[in-house]
Amino acid sequence: QVQLVESGGGLVQAGDSLRLSCVSSGGTFSSYAIGWFRQAPGKEREFVGRISLSGIITRGADSVKGRFTISRDSAKNTVYLQMNSLKPEDTAVYYCAASAASRGIVTAASQYDYWGQGTQVTVSS
Repeated sequence: QVQLVESGGGLVQAGDSLRLSCVSSGGTFSSYAIGWFRQAPGKEREFVGRISLSGIITRGADSVKGRFTISRDSAKNTVYLQMNSLKPEDTAVYYCAASAASRGIVTAASQYDYWGQGTQVTVSS
């Protein structure tokens, strides 16, 4: 059983940066790709991006391209979501999730097996 814990969210102003962390425990970190999703009030959960075991990144929403990047530190069982030039429309609860590597490149939330509790990111204008 894999446990995921996100941290790093908070209240920031437009244009600021945040780095979210996703720490994994209880499983074999090297067996899972990690995805980031976000969900704003009243909206569906949105795929932000994914990083594979080998560090290959699959990017998600066009709205974050060029501003968000994902990295992975296997020694720390941690995946990061670096968010730059934040906008009010980035306000959401951000989740990390683990998908078995055998699934291949997946972007649908239903294809992820384990989820963190989420961390709130609020961007004021």
